[in-house]
Amino acid sequence: MIRAVFTCGDVNGIGPEISLKVFDRIFSSKNNNQITFVCPKNVFQFYYNQINAKIDYHFVDDPEHFSNSYLNVVPLPDVKVNPGKITVQSGRTSYQSILKSIGFIKNNSADVLITSPISKEAINKSGVSFIGHTELLASSEKNKNYLMMFLSKKLNAALLSIHEPIKKVSALISSEKIISAIELLNLTAVKDLGITNPRIAVLGLNPHAGENGLIGDEEIKIIIPAIKKLKDKYFIDGPFVPDAFWGNKTYKHFDIILGMYHDQVLIPFKLMNFNSGVNFTAGLNLIRTSPDHGTAFDIAGKNIADDSSLYQSYKYAVKIFRNREKYFASTNNS
Repeated sequence: MIRAVFTCGDVNGIGPEISLKVFDRIFSSKNNNQITFVCPKNVFQFYYNQINAKIDYHFVDDPEHFSNSYLNVVPLPDVKVNPGKITVQSGRTSYQSILKSIGFIKNNSADVLITSPISKEAINKSGVSFIGHTELLASSEKNKNYLMMFLSKKLNAALLSIHEPIKKVSALISSEKIISAIELLNLTAVKDLGITNPRIAVLGLNPHAGENGLIGDEEIKIIIPAIKKLKDKYFIDGPFVPDAFWGNKTYKHFDIILGMYHDQVLIPFKLMNFNSGVNFTAGLNLIRTSPDHGTAFDIAGKNIADDSSLYQSYKYAVKIFRNREKYFASTNNS
């Protein structure tokens, strides 16, 4: 049995709706896992009625009373449901849900964390300085060696820099960071994704991958030296010309792609996986996944949101947990 805890996300976005839809999927299949949902009681009941859910559930505060026979709903204080609106109350609630859920992982009441989309603006309006889930979770472990990854059947990719303005990206790239990222990606592929001898591609930063220094020299001075240091240790290639890499479908020859900045990876990834992609924080002890989309305020409260990405997030969290069990069992026996 794997114990999964879900956050509610922003209650004025699609998070609660797609969560209830996913729970319907889970409990309508053969499910032996324990599912917990951290959400205000009134929000849960609002969306439960809206989607006409058929899940057996109970409200519970004490993890000792969690059960795998029905959905465990851990209630937060009631909050006004105002679909599509960014509010202080929704920001505060989504942040409380995250902290409560992390607490269940830390006190061994849950094994994996699945987070629904939040509004950074709403959370910051509530008085919390918040950059994103990835950074918060890494900080909670005092971990500086982590990567934001994106997983799907079509491709797996990671970012060297995360939520950074374009003008800052070049200054944030170093050979040391690239080497550390590649080593982490290799371990993640083996330990979390069950990929032996992973093939890793590294994208260039500049157009035409710098064209031998004519359009930027980061490839020559930073990226190529980092790759050369690891060539004998891992199956790694690059730096690839980014647009040609995606356009020629070169990504199909690799298990993981390392990109230099957000949109370089996220635009092609979302074009291929908008309703099925999964965000994963690599390098943490805590297993956390989330859908690769936002709060979708424009369709919130209309019962038309697609829950596929959140469902895949749950499946990947379970898969990663099981892969880690196998990995640690094999390393302990070797």
